[in-house]
Amino acid sequence: MKLKNIILLISSLLIIVSCGTDEQSNLFVPEIPVYKIIAEDVPIYQEFVGQVYGLKDISIRARVEGFLEGIYFDEGRVVKKGQLLYTIESQPFEADVAANMSLLAREKTMHVNAESELNRIRPLAEINAVSQSDLDAAVARFDASQASVEAAEANLRAAQIQLSYTTIYSPISGIIGKTKAKVGDFVGREPNPVILNVVSRIDVILVEFFLTESQYLIFAREWNKNKELKKVERKEPNLDLILSDGSVHNHKGKFEFIDRDVDPTTGSILVQASFPNPEGLIRPGQFARINASVRTIKNGILIPQRSVMELQGIHNVYVINDENKVELRRIIVGPTIDSFWLVDEGLNNGERVVYEGLQKVKPGMTVIPVLTKAERTNKETGN
Repeated sequence: MKLKNIILLISSLLIIVSCGTDEQSNLFVPEIPVYKIIAEDVPIYQEFVGQVYGLKDISIRARVEGFLEGIYFDEGRVVKKGQLLYTIESQPFEADVAANMSLLAREKTMHVNAESELNRIRPLAEINAVSQSDLDAAVARFDASQASVEAAEANLRAAQIQLSYTTIYSPISGIIGKTKAKVGDFVGREPNPVILNVVSRIDVILVEFFLTESQYLIFAREWNKNKELKKVERKEPNLDLILSDGSVHNHKGKFEFIDRDVDPTTGSILVQASFPNPEGLIRPGQFARINASVRTIKNGILIPQRSVMELQGIHNVYVINDENKVELRRIIVGPTIDSFWLVDEGLNNGERVVYEGLQKVKPGMTVIPVLTKAERTNKETGN
């Protein structure tokens, strides 16, 4: 009997303790950091891999054949427009010029004789002292000698032009590369170097990259939409150039042109952008990534990535409703923008999502929401 009373007493105490605990748990409402959604226009950025070219990349060619006699520049240094770069042996071309000058002198002498003869015969023909055929022959000899002089002058100019090709000058100011021929090499004929060097202007560099057809259509529609809305065209540079070490080039770039057609073999279209390069840091031939805005999402919904729970490709968030109760909601996400998700479906402007302490809440739970700011950088980079 005593044992029965003891058991009843213990059971009563357990019930009392349990009720007290439930009361305390019901009275305790935790403070939970939340992020309030503010809709905004979200530019979507995308990265493209491109190759760098100089604003001008001019090949220095040997336009005549001969042995290279002199190199008059420092490889990899700046050269000025009109600066002497190479000389090729000129003796054969000088001899050709001399021969053509001699031929021209002979033709001029013959032309003077023909002119003198014509001047002598013409008055005699006027008084019928000589026949008309004699006059016609003199005129023909004069015309022929004049044509011979003109031909000799043309041959001399051609020989002088060939001679001028033995001295090679820089067509632009820029950086010159490593020479492909040395003094004593025979140049101007394959397999010996025909292109002796390249001079590049790099104070502004060009970057070429490709868009797929779908990327091009997205970009073109966005561009046309902006024009239809009569928005002012952005003339300020708005492209970022990301170098191979991950650093961002100090100067913004801008689009130069989109090619005329899509390459049917690759299904892509060529795009060219330009970037200031006053320090000369970037050189032709480098590979770099371009970060470009391809479209803008109007009234986009952004939430911190830490607010999202992902399981087997399904994304969920905890939403705090108007009664400060926790709701579990499934969402559909788009690209990431820095440390944020762009939400395509499932959330609205002004709603609050749990920012921290996801493991502390559950659906139906009442909480005290504490608004928290989630900072992100100004430059948004879409994945």
